Amino acid sequence: SKVLQIRSVEFASKYKVPLRVLSSLIDNPEGTLITSEENIMEQAVISGIAHNIDEAKLSLIGVPDEPGIAFKILKPISEANIEVDMTVQSVSAREGLTNFAFTVHRSDFDKAQAILQGICDELSAMGVQTDDKVVKVSLVGIGMRSHAGIAAQMFEVLHQENINIQMISTSEIKISVVIDEKYLELAVRSLHSAFELDKE
Repeated sequence: SKVLQIRSVEFASKYKVPLRVLSSLIDNPEGTLITSEENIMEQAVISGIAHNIDEAKLSLIGVPDEPGIAFKILKPISEANIEVDMTVQSVSAREGLTNFAFTVHRSDFDKAQAILQGICDELSAMGVQTDDKVVKVSLVGIGMRSHAGIAAQMFEVLHQENINIQMISTSEIKISVVIDEKYLELAVRSLHSAFELDKE
């Protein structure tokens, strides 16, 4: 299928365990070897596309742009045992204010929304915006963050399909974007084609 579970790649990377991706459709496949950065050439190795449909995005709009605001927002979320995936803090249209957005598992959406509504006045925020119709799509490989061209190509593919990117996260093993769930199939298919992952 050429799709890997993200956590398996993360653990292999963390403990420097070589990971070989094989086809289940052919006998004795050579596959793709994913190994430590010291053992690969400078070219990035892209192994597949992963996606997560269980995402929800929440934003606290117009909070004071001051030290500790991320802590004040995420502390009650953490205390409620809600795992945060991606976070983005951006400048608000109003001077001195910022917008803080993050994603959680869709099963935690209602609880996280209630928490934000509860701290909105306390933090002098202008409001809460939510979206439980988003998905995360990830380009998985080795050396992703150190090859700017890979991210640019991914973003260009999505742009060509008129898919708006709501959030971006990068690491050495993946580049992830949050998009509207209605574009999931189109995004995955287009990225597979652009990075030639649909070839034998």
